Amino acid sequence: MENSHIAAAPASATSARRPLTWWLRLARAALLIYVCVLAWLYFRQEYLLFPGKPLPPDYRFDVPADVQEVRLPVAGATLSALHLRLPQPAGVVFFLHGNDENLATWFVNTDYYRKLNYDLFMIDYRGYGKSTGRIASQAQLLADVRAAWDYAAPLYAGKRRVIYGRSLGTGPAAILAAAVHPDLTVLVSPYCSVTQVARSEYPFVPGFLVRYPLSTCDAAGQMSTPLLLIHGERDTLIPPVHSEQIRARDPAADLQMIAGAGHEDIHDFPAYLDLLAARLRGLGMTPAGH
Repeated sequence: MENSHIAAAPASATSARRPLTWWLRLARAALLIYVCVLAWLYFRQEYLLFPGKPLPPDYRFDVPADVQEVRLPVAGATLSALHLRLPQPAGVVFFLHGNDENLATWFVNTDYYRKLNYDLFMIDYRGYGKSTGRIASQAQLLADVRAAWDYAAPLYAGKRRVIYGRSLGTGPAAILAAAVHPDLTVLVSPYCSVTQVARSEYPFVPGFLVRYPLSTCDAAGQMSTPLLLIHGERDTLIPPVHSEQIRARDPAADLQMIAGAGHEDIHDFPAYLDLLAARLRGLGMTPAGH
């Protein structure tokens, strides 16, 4: 028993290790939860960004007789579109809507465009309304938008062609406009990039995990035709600073703030309607393509 004094570590050392072990386990669990959350956000981005509301294939839109329903085949899907067609239009507004609902609620107020003598062409993204398939990547989304433009734009050779983006649709609209050079691009409640919006809403998420950056700011820097930015002063979902950042990339852009307007109600303000009408009428005073 001569070595009986060589015993286990003192109780004080053992008790000191227990809290350390507990903290390590807690840190590992927290890290695992964090990684799982990031993985969920990475693979489920489509459900966060594109919560489109589908419609039955046999759904009948409640639209006037001068509105045509169009089916556009794209890779692996078919896009649903509505097309207001007037007898002698001055041009067309190619409209990319926001991330909720579908054409049944977005394709409204056609009298507004009739009075301005502009046709209106609007698509539902994949998984929205009667459009089939699901959005799977930014490249796919942009290819669908370009396919719709390539269908509609040739119908208006020699006339005014306007690309309009609203909220989520502003990114694809800006990227399309930078490539095809319409007579006017209108971005209402735009974001500088989805990455920046995500950073604000989910500050714990690394930017490289955003698979749909949709950088409106980058696209604005590549535009060579007029850009009109319209933003509600009280927009808290996408604050006006985003429009200011976009204008910084395209100093020639016209930024108009709508007093009292938020994100969801900007279209209800006469100042917004009058501003858009004035810009569309103004295009009629210049040759198409200029």
